[in-house]
Amino acid sequence: MADEEPDVPVMCPECNTETTVPLSDVESTLADHNKEHHGGDTVATVTPEIKEYIADLVAEDLDLLD
Repeated sequence: MADEEPDVPVMCPECNTETTVPLSDVESTLADHNKEHHGGDTVATVTPEIKEYIADLVAEDLDLLD
């Protein structure tokens, strides 16, 4: 199952929901949820831990941590 894409945890603090979605579906899932439930406001998002992890990877890749 090495070809399977990873699932990404997403959450909506206003709806008190948390789930995982395939990486390729994250953008559309969040956009659809926010449009349907929050008038398009960015409320549902990728979990903060994942955001921090990605930011760390980018900083490391750009040699900003040295």
